[in-house]
Amino acid sequence: MAEVTVKHQLPPVKKQSQRMLALDILRGITIAGMILVNNPGSWSYMYRPLGHAPWNGLTPTDLIFPFFMFIMGISTFISMRKFEFKMSGSLLYKIIKRTIVIFAIGLGIAWFSKLCYGIAGGKSFLEAADSFDTIRILGVMPRLALCYGAASIIVLLLRCKHILWAVATLLVGYGIILLVDEYGLEFSNQNIVAVIDQTILGVDHMYKDTIDGVKLAFDPEGLLSTIPSIAHVLIGFWAGMKMMEVKDINMRVNRLFIIGAILMIIGFLFDYSIPINKKLWTPTYAVVTCGLASTFLALLIWIIDIKGYKKWCRFFEAFGINPLFLYVLGGVLGIIFGSFKFGVAELSIKGYVYSKFLVPMLGDETLASCVYALLFIALCWSIGYILYKKKIYIKI
Repeated sequence: MAEVTVKHQLPPVKKQSQRMLALDILRGITIAGMILVNNPGSWSYMYRPLGHAPWNGLTPTDLIFPFFMFIMGISTFISMRKFEFKMSGSLLYKIIKRTIVIFAIGLGIAWFSKLCYGIAGGKSFLEAADSFDTIRILGVMPRLALCYGAASIIVLLLRCKHILWAVATLLVGYGIILLVDEYGLEFSNQNIVAVIDQTILGVDHMYKDTIDGVKLAFDPEGLLSTIPSIAHVLIGFWAGMKMMEVKDINMRVNRLFIIGAILMIIGFLFDYSIPINKKLWTPTYAVVTCGLASTFLALLIWIIDIKGYKKWCRFFEAFGINPLFLYVLGGVLGIIFGSFKFGVAELSIKGYVYSKFLVPMLGDETLASCVYALLFIALCWSIGYILYKKKIYIKI
């Protein structure tokens, strides 16, 4: 009888309502965007919208990662709802395991990069492989892991109606830390965000950023700035909860638009005291980007799920159903193409395609750099499309 009851509790209609094509498309757009901005033909020649803001401000590139984290929050709500938001040993094990796996993959990519570029630079395999003393510990994948794990546990420990209190506590607390610190809003070695990373991780394990010719060990995915990133995922969780509370799809669109408008108004108003800054992941950055993501998702639901205009988005669906796998694949291929050298000139695969083929053909370095990135996306998509057609879903 128990098994029959469980089956009745999960009718097919409910399963269908949990999965919206627009959500997969937005996820796919963000993954395609990540691959695009991470793989230019030349880092010296890039269109401005395809680069991050040097410090304060926003570019289209600065929206990609936070959009994905907002979607991760919605997906976490949908996933946790299956367990009725109740803590259990098996669920906790699943969360911890996934957190460790995603974090380990991030470390693996960082190590693989050191290995390939070390060999390309003339080191032996063993010398290049022994790079753990300089490997970057944090990054995109580790941040996703930490935020997923922390947000999931917070959700299970708190009632859903208290999630906004957790968001407010994390964002306000982090904002106060930045304002109290004399260098909290500056690109400086004395910035508390950098100081904590330098103290705990060490300079050799951090990302080196350059702004206005000044190079510092300043990690945009650092430890302290993970606090507002966790709140970022929780905002996505709360938005997903408010969206799924109603069955009517038009009401869902209205709610997402309202949530997005309120978040953007709040974020832009407080921008005067705490500037929007991705590298610090300031509270205003988290709130504004969540607002934009909510609004964009509402627009996609209206276009795709309500109006039925679906043909244009099939390209992104292949990215959306295997997002992390294709992101990791893009990272691995990018390392191989950028490090492996051949020929008399010893150009990398990327260098050869860019300088010997695209630049002469197009006659413009910046255009050639962008076209290379688009070709790289096409390569990753072709692999994703094969998985999509064969209905192979690789969960990370």
